[in-house]
Amino acid sequence: MTSVDVHGPVDFVLLEFQADRMKGRAADELLRLVDQGIIRLFDVLFVGKTAEGETYALDLATEALVEAGFSELAGARSGLLGDDDVAEAAAAMAPGTVAAMVVFENSWARPFVAAAREAGAEMVASVRIPAADVMAALDALEEGAEPLQTT
Repeated sequence: MTSVDVHGPVDFVLLEFQADRMKGRAADELLRLVDQGIIRLFDVLFVGKTAEGETYALDLATEALVEAGFSELAGARSGLLGDDDVAEAAAAMAPGTVAAMVVFENSWARPFVAAAREAGAEMVASVRIPAADVMAALDALEEGAEPLQTT
């Protein structure tokens, strides 16, 4: 089995921003993760939703995205995300927001995946637990309460 045959888990995230608050380190940190080999970017797309609920695509060369550092991600376009994905993301967004759609491979996991496959294992299920649910459950445990049940 070659390293080309092995991939880490691939995730999709939708990060919603208030249009006037797209400042900070988000783009820099995403690029840092790529540079360190922790993740491999497949796609980065931006979609906006007007106060009236109309959706629109944002070019990474848009002034706000350039100022926020996202223009450096313009090459992350594999084609995995399509019009249906954009429509589904837009449906999840609040009016007056902008969202980054990001598809990435967890390349840090390749050695583990390779070792598991060499031992005959195949992934049969995978679940992402939202960080907020984990933090709430840990807080409840610290307070002596029963852990929260997540679905």
